Amino acid sequence: MQFVVADGIHHVTVQFRSFFYGQPTVEQKMHNLNHLLQNEIFNIMGDVQCKSCQTKFQMSFDFVAKFDAISQYSIINMNTMHDRAPWILMNPRLPRSVQCNRENNVKPIIAEKKKNINWLFLLLGQMLGCCNLKQLKYFCKYNNHHRTMPKNRVLYLTYLELCK
Repeated sequence: MQFVVADGIHHVTVQFRSFFYGQPTVEQKMHNLNHLLQNEIFNIMGDVQCKSCQTKFQMSFDFVAKFDAISQYSIINMNTMHDRAPWILMNPRLPRSVQCNRENNVKPIIAEKKKNINWLFLLLGQMLGCCNLKQLKYFCKYNNHHRTMPKNRVLYLTYLELCK
């Protein structure tokens, strides 16, 4: 999956598998933001789990609002990142649990098979930092990025690829 922001036009690579908006594969097809909205894709859902009570539930994010906020953050802070993900992206502040109402307590459930990872959900929730290095390297591999570097650089490339 890949986002391209150019001249105010948002493009997104969409793969139609388990969830059709977020998997990097060799056969990628470019769709713009309008295409996703015309197909009534307004909310991106993913599975999460409360770290305290272990309750599993689904969480959704408003696609347009979250993507705009994340892409603006990336554009504003691009020059200060120096090709490395900042601490706030490496150690994301997790959402509040709706089950036990504790702050910073909901972790994403990341698919065991790397090809099934819901990258768009992780991006919109700013939870890509919850991925391990192997998962991030997998994403970079299928998006033609060099992968032999520390996690902060691979995470930076993942955010960059998803937001560009």
